[in-house]
Order: sequence, then structure tokens, then C-alpha cells
Amino acid sequence: MSKVNATLSNINECFPENFSEEQKAKTKTFFYKRLAEVSHDFYGGKIQTIPKAAVAGFNWFNVWYTPGVSKVSTSIRDDNNRSYDLSNRSNLVAVVSDSTRVLGDGDVTPSGGLGVMEGKAFLMKYLGGVDGVALCIDSKNKEGKNDPDTIIEFVQRCQHSFGAVNLEDISQPNCYKVLDVLRETCDIPVWHDDQQGTACVTLAGLYNALKLAGKRIEDVKMVFYGAGSASTTCLRLIVAAGGNPKNAIMFDTKGSLHSGRSDIQSDPRFYRKWEICETTNPNKVLTVEDAFLGADVLVSLSASGPGVVKPEWIRAMASKAIVFVCANPVPEIYPYEAKEAGAFIVGTGRGDFPNQVNNSLGFPGILKGALLVRAKKITDNMAIAAAKSLANFSEKNGIHPDNILAKMSEPDVFPYEAADVAMQAIKDGVARITMTWEEAYQLAKASIQHSRGMVDSLMKEGWIKPIPENMIQEAFDWACSQCK
Repeated sequence: MSKVNATLSNINECFPENFSEEQKAKTKTFFYKRLAEVSHDFYGGKIQTIPKAAVAGFNWFNVWYTPGVSKVSTSIRDDNNRSYDLSNRSNLVAVVSDSTRVLGDGDVTPSGGLGVMEGKAFLMKYLGGVDGVALCIDSKNKEGKNDPDTIIEFVQRCQHSFGAVNLEDISQPNCYKVLDVLRETCDIPVWHDDQQGTACVTLAGLYNALKLAGKRIEDVKMVFYGAGSASTTCLRLIVAAGGNPKNAIMFDTKGSLHSGRSDIQSDPRFYRKWEICETTNPNKVLTVEDAFLGADVLVSLSASGPGVVKPEWIRAMASKAIVFVCANPVPEIYPYEAKEAGAFIVGTGRGDFPNQVNNSLGFPGILKGALLVRAKKITDNMAIAAAKSLANFSEKNGIHPDNILAKMSEPDVFPYEAADVAMQAIKDGVARITMTWEEAYQLAKASIQHSRGMVDSLMKEGWIKPIPENMIQEAFDWACSQCK
């Protein structure tokens, strides 16, 4: 058994020889969780704030702070748009969550969401050259219930410090109202990555999967397994991009969605689900077995697996079936099982399996593009433009059934995506400033190179210390012991 190296790139070579594919998959999940805890403990989190302005001497504090900075305050007072020029606002995103729906762990208390929100900020900076700050808030009202209006008011009040807001891990149905109200009432982009980000990258993956399968988006029969915020927004964006809602069937924990679901109709908080009831599944197909029969596409964003999606369901699908099983941390069915059942293309939310369909491929470039032109909002057209951009970039570099999307390790994907999003913002009339595609691309690329170069320099100079190799190996050995 080989030792796990510091880059974790050789993990597939390190398992005991007698481990099955299922044991390997389970071991990876245990390993990443264990290593996450010990490495976060080692660093004390993963984000810090450092100056970006020079300090040539202590007299410069009179410039960066009082008395000189008074002129900055009055200039912004007289023209609020100057805040984008004279502060970091033009490149700063608030990552806001009430931590009520964190991954598969549910409500983890407000501060319990810090790991994910700091992680979001980490990826924003390294992949997109965007500064992010984690803001985990208590959304409970006087009655002790999580209140969407509390989140709405918080974001409305603090929006003046940021260029954009990334909502994250807010439970449904609150997430629908929070996003819809803030998109219309805030003067900066408000983006819910669980909804729009997941939908955007899923659409990108679907574009390329359909190309390989030789099918058209307007023709395919689709099953959506799970009816949470991510799944419902995936359906909405796919329909906006040309999918036929009459060819779609969605399932929640009580069964299929259709116009006879009075339980959904009677609860106004679930208005997004009711829209789907009214527009999809016209024949009121009730069973999972009937829905999968002859289906071309499965988009599953439900409970963590394995065993949630059955192999026999996939066997009932059409030829060259496309299967996206994106629950975290474990997909609803392991990719090898889905392939054995006849799936042509299988995507998951994880980077250690082929075809990662994960919002990390989207939000760094999308937010960067919106920030570059100081957009007032992120429109659905901008999200679709990002999906097409990601799909086109991936296709140019070569796609096949086990490689339908670019990987996060391909740095050019993010400035390419950012430039396309910026151009769509200008077309949609939501940009405060204009620029050419090439200008947006070069600005984004330089910003990303700066971020990565800064991290590399801090590592090289020892200001960011490497994780001890024995800590990595101990975490892996422990994970293997749990799966023997």
C-alpha cells in the first residue's frame, strides 16, 4: 500500500489490494472528512485578511486611516458609485447563510456553517480572484422559528459594503422567498449558489452530455429525483434553456409532482414547487418505475447514498441514458453501479469520480463576471450564458463520456466564463460599466493569477506551512480501518 502524497493525487493507488469499489468510495468519504477536521484545526480555519496596499512607512497610516481617509468617506458620500473605486467593494462578496441546510447535515447552528462558508470564500479567491467573507447569521424570530424575513432584512442592510451576495445553505421553503425578494430589492447581485449555481453547472453538463448522446434538449424525457431548492431550480433553468416541461417528472418525498398535489398547492411557501406541479407531468405519472421507463435524463439531488437510486430504475431508461446523481457527500448510486446498469454518462458532485457536476465550476467565474461590470443583478440569461460558456470551453478541450466538463484545475475556464457572463450582463442592461470581452477576460485572468501567485508565494516563504505528511497518512489509515 503506497503512502498518500501531499497533493492527494495518488489516493487511488493507496488502497489495500482487496478493497472493492464500494470500500474505496466509502474510504474516500471517511478520509476527506477526517483530514478536513485535523487540517482545519492545524490552520485554525482557512481564510485570513491581509492588506493589498503598500506600507512604505508608518506615516502611511495617516493615508490609509485618519486623517487622510476622511476624503474617501466624503467622496463616497457625494457619489455612492465611488465606493467601487475607493474601497474593495468592487471585488468583495458576502457569503450569507443561516446554516439550516448544510450539505447533508441539516441545521448545524449558525456558527456550524462557517466551515462551508469559509470554504466558499476560499474557492472564490483561489479560483475566481474574488474576495469573500463568511457571514453566518441566526435567522430565528421571537417565536424561535427560522424566518426568511430576518435574512432578507440583514442582507438589505449590509449590501452597501459588498459588490455581490452569495446565499448558501438556507433550508426550503425559506430559500425561495429570500432569493426572489433580494434579487428584486437589492442594488447588487444576489446569487443563491445551492439553487442557481447547481442549476447552472448541471445545465452545462447536460449540454455536453446531450451532444455526446446525440439527443436534443427539447426532446428528452427527464426525471428529477428530489424536489429541494437545487433540483427545482435545475428544472426551471433547463426549461428556460429549451427543455420541454411536459417531458419532465419530479419526485419529492411524498411522490411525483403534478397538478393534483393539493398538499403543495395549499402551502403558499412552496410556490416554486407548485409552479412545477402546474407545468410538468401532464399525464400525472405516479410511480418512480413508470417515470424512469424510457427516460433519457436523470437529475438526482436527493438523499446521500448509496442505494437511493436503484440499478433497476436505470436499466429501465432509454439507450445512452444520462445520469446525474449529485447528492453529497455520497451520490445516490455509485458511478460504477450506474454504468453496470446501462448508463451512458454518469456525473456526480464529487471530484474523485469522473464528470464532477459541481457548482464550484460555476460561481467563481459567474461572480467575477458580475463584479467586473458592477452588475446590479444576475439574470437567468447570465446563468444560461455561464452554462453555455462552461460547456463550450469544455468541448474545445475535448469531451467524452467520462469527461463532459472542465475541471477546477483548468484555470482558464474561470476567466472565460467571467467574460461571457460580463458580456451578457451588458446585453441585459444590468451592468454599471461596459468593456469588451477581451478586456473582461484579461482582467479576470490577471486577478486569478494574482490570487494564486500570492498563495504560492506565502507557501514558498513559509508563511503558510504545509500539512505534516504523517497527519495525512494517519487520516487515510484511519479511514481504511473503518471500511475493512
